[in-house]
Amino acid sequence: MTASATAPEPLPVTAAILVIGDEILSGRTKDKNIGYIAEYLTNIGIELREVRIVPDLMDEIVAALNALRARYAYVFTTGGIGPTHDDITADAVAAAFGVTIDHDPRAVAMLSERFPAEQLNEARMRMARIPAGADLIANSVSKAPGFKLGNVMVMAGVPSIMQAMLDAVAPSLETGVRILSDSVRAGLREGDIGTALGAVARAHPDASIGSYPFWSETGPDTNVVVRSRDAEKLKRAMDAVKDMLTAERARLANL
Repeated sequence: MTASATAPEPLPVTAAILVIGDEILSGRTKDKNIGYIAEYLTNIGIELREVRIVPDLMDEIVAALNALRARYAYVFTTGGIGPTHDDITADAVAAAFGVTIDHDPRAVAMLSERFPAEQLNEARMRMARIPAGADLIANSVSKAPGFKLGNVMVMAGVPSIMQAMLDAVAPSLETGVRILSDSVRAGLREGDIGTALGAVARAHPDASIGSYPFWSETGPDTNVVVRSRDAEKLKRAMDAVKDMLTAERARLANL
C-alpha cells in the first residue's frame, strides 16, 4: 500500500429484529422492544437493517428466521419463550437450525433458583426447553433464560426481561464502528428545503442525511439529521447543511 492510499472502511456489523406474537399483530399489545433494541445496537456499533413481525405460527417463524439469519450478522428475536402452548419460538429455532430440543439441565437449574420443585410444573418446564448446541442467555429478572444459537439471540417479549437479556448477551457480540449523528432545526418546512437538501446529500455520499418534519410552536418545521461513522465527514456534511439552510432562509425571505 502506498503512503497516499487509504485503508477501506470496515464493513458494518448488521442485525435484524424478529418480533414474534399474535398479540403484537392484533394491536392488543404495543411493542416496546424495537426502539430500545435499535438504540442499544446503534450505541454499541451494530447497525439495525430490518424488523419483521410474525404470528405464532411455526412455518412463518422458521421462514423469517432462516431469511434473516442468512442476510445479517445477528438476528434478535423477542417473544414466544414463555410457559404457554402458543410459546413456540424455541421449537421454531430448533426447526430452523435442524437440531433437537429438550429440557436443558442448565436451564432447569436456573428455574430452580426461583421455583421450588413442586412448582416446576409442565408449563414452567417449557421454559427450560432449549435447542441442542445453544448457549444460554441469563435472565436476572425472572430466571427463565433466553438462548443464543449461531447468530440468533432468542429473548423474552416482556421489556424488562428482554433488556436484562440484551445486557447479558451484548458483551459476546462483535461490534463495528459506532454511527455518529448530529441534528439541526431548519426553521423551514420540509418542502422548502427538499431540493437543496438533496443536492447536499449527493455532494456528501459518505454521510446519511435525512429530514424529519414536525409541528412546532410556530408552525411546521423540520429537523435535519446527519449520520456518519467518520467524525470529520459528519462535520463536513453538517456544515454544508447549515450553510444550505442559511441560504434557503435568506432566499425565501426575499420572495
